[in-house]
Parts: sequence; C-alpha cells; structure tokens
Amino acid sequence: MKKEGLMETSLFDLRGKIALVTGSSGGLGLVLARGLAQSGAKIVLNGRAREKLDGAVKLLRDEGFDASGYAFDIIDSERTEAGILSIERELGPIDILVNNAGIQKRAPILDMTEETWREIIDINLTGVFLMSKAVGKFMVERRRGKIINVCSLLSEAARPTISPYTASKGGVKMLTKALAVEWAKFNVQVNGIGPGYFATQMNKALVENVEFDSWLKSRTPAGRWGDPKELVGAAVFLASEASSFVTGQIIYVDGGMLAAL
Repeated sequence: MKKEGLMETSLFDLRGKIALVTGSSGGLGLVLARGLAQSGAKIVLNGRAREKLDGAVKLLRDEGFDASGYAFDIIDSERTEAGILSIERELGPIDILVNNAGIQKRAPILDMTEETWREIIDINLTGVFLMSKAVGKFMVERRRGKIINVCSLLSEAARPTISPYTASKGGVKMLTKALAVEWAKFNVQVNGIGPGYFATQMNKALVENVEFDSWLKSRTPAGRWGDPKELVGAAVFLASEASSFVTGQIIYVDGGMLAAL
C-alpha cells in the first residue's frame, strides 16, 4: 500500500515514449540517450556517420534497451523532414526530442573564417530550428510533446576564441524561449539544459591542460569537472510528466559556476 506523502515515481516514468536524440553516436548525446532509456523510453539515435551510429545502436541494444538509428544531416532540411517522417511511420510518434548535435572550433575572432562561422552556426543553431520545426509539427497536431535543447554556460557568458559557439548557444537559449511561447498552448514544453564543464572526449585537451584544469576547479564551487551521467537527471525531468508546467526554462548543470563571482 502506498504510504501517504510518497511521490509517485510514475511522474518520471518514460515507458511507452519514443525519444529522438540528435548527435547521439557518442559523447553526451549517447549518455543522454542511455539515461532516457533507463527510465523506459524507446530510443532513436541520430548522426551523420552510419557506421558509428550503428555501433551506438548495437551498444544500447546489447545493454538491453530498445534502440534504433536513423542517419541524416540535421542541417539538410529535406533529409531531416524525410527522416522524421520515416521515424513517425516506422516506429510511432516522437514524444521527446533532444537537440544535442553540436560542434566546436576555436580561433581568435580576427582569425575566424567565415566558413567556420557559418558551419558552427548552421549545426549548433539552424539544426535545432530545423529539427524542432520538423518534429514540432507533429507534436502540435497531437497536442503533446517535449523538446529539450542542449544549451551551454556559453549561452550566458563568453570566453576567448569561441565566438561562433557562444553566438550559437546564445541563439539556442532564445530559440528555446521562442518555441516555448508559441507552443505552450498546444501542450508542448520546450526547455534547455546548460552543461558546465564535463570531462568528455571533446574536452580531453582541456582536461589534460594543467593550467586550465586548475583554473576550472578553482572557479567552480563544486571544485571539479562534471561527470556526463550528472546530466541525465535534468533530461529525465524535462522529458517526463514531472515538468508538465515547465517551459521556456534553461537548467544549468554546472557545479555552481554561473552562481559564483
């Protein structure tokens, strides 16, 4: 018998839900996909490289999860729309979209090429717009859905040599709010997760840089790098019924960095 006052765990139960995670052949995307699967969701992985994508699907299946993979480039609007339509027809309605795909390239502004600028803006920001539009169309029609955009600390602050990344992640933050405002009346919640500094393959050079490692640990109140698994709780919350009245918000998972001077 349920004791009075205990929270219903079904609030965070994702069984019967289909979750599409972009940029999920590895890194944080795969971690987020696994976390949603652990809460019961059927997972659809997305990436551009078919071989790497197939490897990630096999990994999740070997762990006992229901996983599929669809390879298409999120900045190709025609292929994106075709890919989403295929998922909807072959697997069922997409209940959760995690816009995770992104890239990072570093250079001082005066050395930053227009080609690099456009590439980063296209993948990190335009890709979120195209995916949200393609999936959101179905969510609006069904009057239900969850979209989670992976933002960044750089949605709020800046560091040298990453101007296009900072601009793109600031744009994702505001696109999140714009989508939330337009689609709240259709019971579609759109929120973001803002990771701090996590010990990932993408950040390997920074982790191994003694000076940066020391600066980061002294700058972060928690005194350490984040573990990628520590993003999962926020993702499950925003993907579940527990966040049914939460929209247009960014949850920063940063060990307190943004809160500190």
